[in-house]
Amino acid sequence: MVKFKPNLINMPSFDISSKLDVQLMDNAINVAKKDILNRWDFRDSKSTIELNKKDLLVNIVTENDMRLDAILDAIHSRMIKQGLDPRGLDESKEHYPSGPMIKKDIKVRQGLEKEACKKIMKDIKDSKLKVTAQIMDDIIRVTSKSINDLQAVIAICRKGDYEVPLQFINMK
Repeated sequence: MVKFKPNLINMPSFDISSKLDVQLMDNAINVAKKDILNRWDFRDSKSTIELNKKDLLVNIVTENDMRLDAILDAIHSRMIKQGLDPRGLDESKEHYPSGPMIKKDIKVRQGLEKEACKKIMKDIKDSKLKVTAQIMDDIIRVTSKSINDLQAVIAICRKGDYEVPLQFINMK
């Protein structure tokens, strides 16, 4: 007969993740697309914005840098209005020419990257709280005997600058 330690099974825990809701993102892209089509400075423009839900890529095609910046600004403002954090978009890839048009592919971040995980883990360990944090693929699970310690970890993570939006889920 196997005996389980009850205090290990029922310890409070939560997960730290970084995921954007794809449906809200699709809504933000569609509203930004309508905004762009109705603007006077985009009249007679061949600009397109598409969200590839399978690969989680936003494809933007436009004529020049000014219009590209305006499209990105419209997408960011619509994301904020939908309750999404614009830091969830990976805009590090530069735009590239394609004939007379400019193309830009923006990746939608899903899950925490290794560097962000390491920064978060370091901050949690430096806090000297009695918590255990484990990296599980693209999330971090934090467990502790005290819910107050878990709430302190959440406060530490909210103060930190990790360049990705964080969600705190599965609080048990």
